[in-house]
Amino acid sequence: MKILVTVASRHGATREIGAAIAEVLVTAGHDVEQKDPQDVVDVHGYDAVVLGSAVYTAHWLPAARDFATRCRTDLAAMPVWLFSSGLATQPAASANSPHELLAMRERLGARGHRSFAGRLLRSELAFAERALIAGARAKEGDHRDFAAVADWAQQIVVQLNSLSVAKV
Repeated sequence: MKILVTVASRHGATREIGAAIAEVLVTAGHDVEQKDPQDVVDVHGYDAVVLGSAVYTAHWLPAARDFATRCRTDLAAMPVWLFSSGLATQPAASANSPHELLAMRERLGARGHRSFAGRLLRSELAFAERALIAGARAKEGDHRDFAAVADWAQQIVVQLNSLSVAKV
């Protein structure tokens, strides 16, 4: 299957999660293309999509939200998985609860959503971002769990394989 992995990432850490997902999909024999959401014109030609975004102030980044809105009709007709990456010191479920996520999942008919802890390097942040982080008392460091990312991507592989068998 040809799969699009598209990720909105402000500082690159969430994009690296997307790359890890793509690697698992490629290893399983799928043809994977990775693009930033703003670079995707449409989803024609893809059999499935994995869409992810960094979470800031309880929202997905605009590029990911815009992509989901722009391509919603086509996305609703294919298998779609969503993931979020956010504040590393919060439990993943509470840190990555974008306000728009439930409506987006329903609108796209997403087969699943997973939240992952992120990476926080103050040196990468703008002044306003540092102020927000200080208020949240977030811990600096890389808190991503790539084993959990790979496990979730493997679950996608299993679902994709079952879809392929169902089509035969």
